[in-house]
Parts: sequence; structure tokens; C-alpha cells
Amino acid sequence: MSLRINYNFQAEFTHVNLLKTERNLNTSLERLSTGYRINSAKDDAAGLFIADQLRLVAKALNQGSRNAQDGISAAQIAESSLSQIYDKLTAMYTKAEQAANDTNDPNARAALQTDIEKLRDAILKIASTAEFNGIKLLDGTFQDKVIHFGPRAGQTLSISIASALPQDLGAALVKSNNGNPLITSANTGTYTGSDPTQFNSGEDLIINGTSVVQGFADGDDLDAAKIAQNINENVKGVTATAKNEITGTVEFGTISIGSDDSATITISGPEGNATINLASGQGYDLNAMISLINGVSNNTGVFAKADSTGTKLVLYTQNGGTFNLDFSVSPGATSGNTSIDLAKFGAATSTVVDDTNTTGYIHSIGTITLESPEAITISATGGIDADLGITTGTFNITSLQAIDVTNNTSAEDALKILNGAIKKVDSLRSDLGSIQINLQAIIDNNDFAATQTSEAESRIRNVDFAKEMANFTKQQTLMQSGMAMLAQANQLPQMVLQLLR
Repeated sequence: MSLRINYNFQAEFTHVNLLKTERNLNTSLERLSTGYRINSAKDDAAGLFIADQLRLVAKALNQGSRNAQDGISAAQIAESSLSQIYDKLTAMYTKAEQAANDTNDPNARAALQTDIEKLRDAILKIASTAEFNGIKLLDGTFQDKVIHFGPRAGQTLSISIASALPQDLGAALVKSNNGNPLITSANTGTYTGSDPTQFNSGEDLIINGTSVVQGFADGDDLDAAKIAQNINENVKGVTATAKNEITGTVEFGTISIGSDDSATITISGPEGNATINLASGQGYDLNAMISLINGVSNNTGVFAKADSTGTKLVLYTQNGGTFNLDFSVSPGATSGNTSIDLAKFGAATSTVVDDTNTTGYIHSIGTITLESPEAITISATGGIDADLGITTGTFNITSLQAIDVTNNTSAEDALKILNGAIKKVDSLRSDLGSIQINLQAIIDNNDFAATQTSEAESRIRNVDFAKEMANFTKQQTLMQSGMAMLAQANQLPQMVLQLLR
């Protein structure tokens, strides 16, 4: 044992450890008083960096949720306004339907037209004034608006709302052959099928980029109903309607069969074939012919009725399918006592089948009407467009501005225009609903992620009070014992006095 009085090593050693204990005690006191394990970078440099980044992400996630909620609010306002527009459109539709009824006189239709125009003005006001935070929603300018929902740059989604202004609502309408069936008639021969009534393998009809000649083989009769079905099944957003109805171009009167002649009418339609025998020496007026044709309609799918005047024959199929009538006369010895004018059955010009020209036919393809709330683009190859009377090109919508219900034809078109507008509004509402669902899912995910991120930050930054209290008690005890030992160490140099006695 060495004893020195100029340097008290024991006291110095105890003092150094006492200062260390004091620092630890102060750190523990700071943590317990603030609740944070990391109060400055010196407490945990790496932990501070990680905790700060986690805090940043949590705050950004919460702001992203607020941004998404603003997007939902804008979508809700737009959807609410579209709901009002929908109500106005349905009111316009019922008025157009009322105007399509020919029991209305011109004054009544003029009044309905005025009502429709007022409803259209109401739609204009709604669509042009709907806004969120000063931003117009339904006038077509709300395009590619960014919702930043994530904590990092680029974590966004885009929202666009198409215009709901009257000039941008409506339907593209396309009618083959101007709405008239394509009729081919001949005064000699029977129908065997030839251009333009047959499909050729090199032909194709394309609607909005999609071929619509599925199911046709080379040599098949063209059929408006089958093409319309293909369009409805394969072309999104386009509704096709087939109609095949032909009216005699002259009054029917009576068809007389000579006493030594006989005649047949063979009808081919969507359901099959049937033959009607016209007996020798018999006369057939309009009602008799209607009865004969309808008597075999279950086998052919071809029906007959009188026109609105009650004097002309109307032939039609219920689904717009193609049909054919073959006429044949078996002449007797007497000539000139049988005459069947095909104009009575819908031929464009007088074509007579008699005991000289013993065969003839009428072949009707039908007409196709296309409707869509968006523009329709039509292209064709092989000349099928001419065969069907369909014009190629791009057909833009006919808007609500063009609605006219002052006659039956325009009122019927108005119903199609309004139907397209209603579909467009419903589509917009559906899109907005999907946006709201998507944004709500984002909010839910952000909220959960923010909670988990804050929990991760808390584990790093916040103090564990139980553990820290135990540490504080330890440091406090060390401080007390250190002070006691420093006092003892300061007494050691006095032992040198024992050697000096």
C-alpha cells in the first residue's frame, strides 16, 4: 500500500464515477419528465433519424387521408348534381314519349316542346354551377385532377368528370338505308340469293373497332337482326335495333286467281318456311291475305297487318330478321286472268307475276339503328356497307339541344337521344361512385398505416417508464453511494499522519 498526499487517486476515481452517475441520473430525469427516450441526437443518433422519418410518414399519411376526403366531397357534390340532372332527363323522356303519341294535336306537341326546353335549361344551370372550392365539376373542365393520397411524391390518382352540359349529352344515331328496309324484287325467277343480299367472305363491318359479322359464312343471306345481335353482344356502349317492316306501295284491293290457274306464295323467315296455296277462281282481299300470312306465321316468323289507313298490306318480323316471299303462278289455258302485283306486298315499283311471268319474289333485309351516348365510328370492307345501306365514318352525338317533339318521327328520335343522355349520366354517376369507393379504401388504408407507423415511431422515441424508473432508482442509489465513498476517499491522506508520529 502506497500513501501519497499530493495525489488522492481514490478520491479522483470516485469523483469521475460520481460525475458519470450524475450524467446518467440527469438523462433519466429528462426522459421521465418528457416521456421521450430520445430528447436529442446524443440520446440515439440513428434512432432519432428513423423516428423522425416515421413521424414524417405518419403526418403525410394523415394529410393524404384529408386530401382523399376532399376528393370524396367533390365526387359527392358532382354525383348529387347528376342525380338532379337525371330527374330532369326522365321528365323530358316521359314528355317526349307523350309527344310521340299521334293523339296529340300540334298545339299539344308545341306545349310539350316548351316544357322540354325549360327542363333542358334547368340541366344547363345545374351542370354549369356545380362546383367544389370554386372549381367547376360538370362543365367538362374537371379533367385529370390529381388527388395526392400517399406520403411520397408520385403517390397520386387522377379524377376526370365528363361534361353534363345539354350540348354534351345525347346519343349518336345511325340508321341504315335512312331507316328503310332494303328490298330486292324481280318479275321473273325465284330468289336464290345474290349480291347485295348475300354475305361474301371478304366483307367485314366494323363498329368502334369491333367486327360484327360473327356467324356469317360465305353465301349466307345478310340479316339485320343477326348483325344487331352481334353488335349488342360485342360492342360496348352501342345499342343496335333491327327492324324489318315493309308496306305496300299501292292499295291492296283484291288479288284474283283465274278459274283454270293456281298460285302459291312461299314465305321464308326467321322461323322457317311455309307455302300458301291460292285456289283457282278465288279472290283475296286485304283481310283474307292477312289471315293467310298470319296463319303460317308460327312456321315463318313473318307477320301481316293493315297500315293506318286500312288499305295497304304491312309485312314484318318481330325481331327485324330477313324474310323472303316467292310468288309462283301455274297457268291454265286461259291467259290474262291472273295478276299478282308485287307492289301490293312492298315492292318499290309495280312488278306483276301472272300466267306469262310466272315467278317473282320480294326479299327484305331490314334496317339497323345504332344508338350510343358516345360517338360511333363505322368502317367496312368488301362493300358490305353499301349492301346494308350503312354509311361509314364517325357519327357524333345528337345533343339535347336538337330535340324536337313536334311530330311522331322526331319524337321517336328524341326518345333515343334522351335514352343516350340518361345512359351517359348514369355512367358518370357510376364512375363517381367507384371513385368514392376507391378513395374511401385509400383513407382506410392510410389511417391504418398511419397508426402502425406512429406505433413504430413510439417504440423508438418514447420512454418505457417502468424500465426507466428502474434505471432512475439505480442511478439515484449509485449517486448516494458515490457521495458516501467520496467522503471516505477524502479521509485516506490523513493516514499519512500515522507515519509521522
